Amino acid sequence: MSNSKRFMKMLAKNVKQSIGPGEYEAQGIKVVCPHCKHDKFITGGAQLNTAFLTFLKLDFVNRTAHTLTCECCGRIEWFVKDVKRIYK
Repeated sequence: MSNSKRFMKMLAKNVKQSIGPGEYEAQGIKVVCPHCKHDKFITGGAQLNTAFLTFLKLDFVNRTAHTLTCECCGRIEWFVKDVKRIYK
């Protein structure tokens, strides 16, 4: 196999792994679903709206939480602090 073909195959594999479900850690601790014990999650985000800032139409000022949705059972875990993806 040529070097360019090998490189493209490795690049495609890495892109696929970085886009799809993965393993994460929060505060240095690996995240595991408390419901089904699965360790692969899909990342997302959610805005934490407050009534006062919504009343003032300043929703964009509110904080955002990181969400991890379990790939297996669908349970959603919320984190206000950063979560980091674990790359192997």
